[in-house]
This record gives sequence, structure tokens and C-alpha cells, in this order.
Amino acid sequence: MDRISKLPIGIIETILCLLPIQEAARTSILSREWRYHWTKIPNLVFIEKKFQVSTDRTDSAELSLYNKRRKMSKKSKFIEAIYQVMLIHEGPIHEFSLDMQVDDSGVEIDHILLHLSKKNTLKILNLDITGDGYEGYVLPISLFSLHQLTELYLNDCALFHERPFTEFSCLTTLYLNGLSTYDTTLLRLLSSCPVLKRLMLYCDGGTISDSRRTTIVDLFKCVPMIEFLSVRFFIVTCFVPERLPKALPTALVDLKYLCMDQFCFSHKYGLPFVALLMRSFPNLEKFKLVMYEDYWLDEDEMGAYTLEDYSDITLEHLDEFHILNYRDAEDELDFVKFILAKSPVLKKVGIFPCCKFDDDEESKILKSLSLSPCAAPVGEVVIYLEPN
Repeated sequence: MDRISKLPIGIIETILCLLPIQEAARTSILSREWRYHWTKIPNLVFIEKKFQVSTDRTDSAELSLYNKRRKMSKKSKFIEAIYQVMLIHEGPIHEFSLDMQVDDSGVEIDHILLHLSKKNTLKILNLDITGDGYEGYVLPISLFSLHQLTELYLNDCALFHERPFTEFSCLTTLYLNGLSTYDTTLLRLLSSCPVLKRLMLYCDGGTISDSRRTTIVDLFKCVPMIEFLSVRFFIVTCFVPERLPKALPTALVDLKYLCMDQFCFSHKYGLPFVALLMRSFPNLEKFKLVMYEDYWLDEDEMGAYTLEDYSDITLEHLDEFHILNYRDAEDELDFVKFILAKSPVLKKVGIFPCCKFDDDEESKILKSLSLSPCAAPVGEVVIYLEPN
């Protein structure tokens, strides 16, 4: 312990940041020197499921009563512990993560965010909030007072503010999963992030209310400097998909990485949407498709497009393509062949089946692809199959 105590303060804080917050707090009993070290760590992580409530109750009657109230008591003590840490914490808080379930309005989280906004030092915020209601935890306006944020991760939250947002002038990474909001509110949020580089957008018609006034062009107009995009295919249905253009009016020349999640070739907007993106990202280098089964599609959602309709597309800078949940459907294999034929600098093609193929199936797929036209020089493309 003496050796550790002699380490520079910065290294000690780094070590404490690797511990759960309760374990970090327990280091205060090691010695007088260690009493307040943990109150200065800049990264705070609170996970309700991992929070431990100690009890020394031994009487069976008391224990039974305790068990009945345990859930409520644990949540109350969890919130109380967060408040205590925030109250005695010294110095800046650079990263704050909260993973918990809310039963009602989540006013306790509002108070935490308000406290963080007053410190005005936070750079990374991660909220994973599970609520009893359909919409999830409604984010307070104080969130937009966190002007120093560089990364924001929101899971199962809701955002319905109508007034303009304060600009997130430093935000470069935004992760939205299951965000309940209006399409117009989402666009205002994205527009408030002028230097956004990385966007992970896992929302769809189940959580975004469609006004029928905004298009996919409006969406991408909000992120002109984007370099990394991971998006769920069904986002397209929230932005008047009937008005999908062949390409965006202004190409996003900085975008290098694209992941399309829950993609389906059979959907009538599947190929048109992915073709729009391929035409609009001229410097795309990495492309990943995560397939989704089409058995749930209604007849009016089925499409009749073929890859022959997109012969104008060329992926000049694509060097790596992955397709996940591959089922060896004809349209999937044809699309891999399309990528091979349209990518002159392609180096890797990874195929990750949804289930294990036998040796004959694998050989058949690889042989079919090896005999397909390839824009890259012969022998330079590595094609491989791996189980998911």
C-alpha cells in the first residue's frame, strides 16, 4: 500500500476510476492520506443493478419486512448515494454514467443533471434509463446547459422540448437508442451540434413521431461534417420516404464509415435508401450491413427494385465491406457481388452468417463470389466467412 500511496495523484485517480464507485469510496478507510482521494476522481459511474445495500438484520420477522420493502429501499439508497457523492465530490467531473430504472417522473435525475450543469465541466454523459411508461425518461432542459459535452449517449429517453436548444458547440459524438421524440425535435437536436463527427441513430417509427413535413434530406442537412454513421434502416420511414431522392443535394464528403442496422432488401425503401447513401458518401471507406428478416413485411411494404437500377454507383474509396446475419438469400449474395463489381480499391469482404453453414454451403458461396466480376485487381480482395 505504501508503494501505491507514493504514486502521482493522477495515477491514483486513474486506478480509482477503474473501480466501482462503492469500492472506490471504501479506499477512504485505508489511511488518512487515502481518505479523500476517491472524492476527486473525474469519472463517476452509477449502475443500479450493481449497487449493494448492506444489512445486518437477523430476525426473521424483520427480514421478511425488509424483503417487502427492499426494492423501494434499494432505489432510495441508490439515489441517496449519488446525492452524497455529488455533494462531497471535489474538483471537475469529466465523465458521468447513470444506468437505472425510473418509476415515475425521474425528478431525481433532473436534480443530478442540474447539478452537473452548474459544475459545467462534464465532457461525457451516458444515460441508460429504463422507465415504466411507453415514452421513457423525459430529458429536462438543463441537459442543454452542459456546454462542454464532447460525447452524449442516451438510451430509452424522451425529448419533446419545442423551444430552440442551446448549442452543443463541442459535441463530436452522439448516440441515440430508442429516443422518443418528434421528427422536428430530432432535427433541432442535430442542428445544435455543429461539429458532430460520429452519429449512432437507433430510432425508428416506433419512437419518432412523424409530422410528414420533414424529409431524409432535411435530416442529413443537419450533420454536414459527419464522419461516422451507424443508423437503423427504419429511420427512413419517419421522413416521408415517398420523397427519397436519388442522392442528397450536397454530398457528405467527410463520411468514411457507414453501418446500416436492421436492413431488408425486400422492403420497398431498402435499396433506394442504401443507394441514396452510397451515392451521397463519395469517400466511404468502411461499409457494414446488418440484415433483418423480412417475414414480418406486409404486402404493401414489399419492393420491386433490382440492382440493375443502380448501375451508375461506384464506390471509389471503399476498402472494407461486412454483411452480418447473412442467410444466403439471393438478394444478399447479389449485393455482395455488386459491391465487388463497384469497388476498385476493395481489400476485405466479410460475411457473417446468421447460423453456421456446412462446408459445402461455404464452398458454394465463396466459389460464386470468386467467379464474379471484381473491380479491384485480381488477388487483392480477401473474402471470408465467419459465424456471428
